[in-house]
Amino acid sequence: MAAPPLLLLLPLLVLLPPPGSTEFSPSLDSDFTFTLPAGRRECFYQPMRREASLELEYQVLDGAGLDVDFQLLSPKGETLVFDERKSDGVHTVETEEGDYMFCFDNTFSTISEKVIFFELILDNMGEEGEDQEDWKKYVTGTDLLDMKLEDILESINSVKARLSKSVQIQTLLRAFEARDRNIQESNFDRVNFWSMVNLGVMVVVSAVQVYMLKSLFEDKRKSRT
Repeated sequence: MAAPPLLLLLPLLVLLPPPGSTEFSPSLDSDFTFTLPAGRRECFYQPMRREASLELEYQVLDGAGLDVDFQLLSPKGETLVFDERKSDGVHTVETEEGDYMFCFDNTFSTISEKVIFFELILDNMGEEGEDQEDWKKYVTGTDLLDMKLEDILESINSVKARLSKSVQIQTLLRAFEARDRNIQESNFDRVNFWSMVNLGVMVVVSAVQVYMLKSLFEDKRKSRT
């Protein structure tokens, strides 16, 4: 089965995964929103290093029931996490070397498609450590206004971590807002529909009552000829 067109928007693959799945290039933070058709299962691959950390959070933003099956598998094919008919979830695992696969399953639904948001947060991937080694090449023992280069690096890393956390929180808030908006729009349509049904019933009942009252006062006696 060929990969859906929307998956072509993802970064260049490092390894070639099976058809119907895709893979993210190593990064500290990635988020993605996609539509999962009814009766379909979609899988993604993420390469990880040994002793790193993989945190994955997902939410069903739209679709009947706001639920989906979720599965996370290790590079050895072992099931690490399995959520059945959940609307959201947060999972963190300590990783080993290899490609981790996570799948979203909507095969239990025959009609309704689901809009799913998920975010990957990768820790201890080695890139930050390499950046720090590059900084250390320029460290000399000279103080600059009583502030060493290591202190500047520590401050920059602290600001970077706080900014990354802010971006993560804002992304999650946008996902919550999108799901709440979809629920409110669905409730709005449902209220309008049943309001029209009640209005129609009231009109019919009023017409029947007028007809019954009118028939009570009609003179049904036949005139003699």
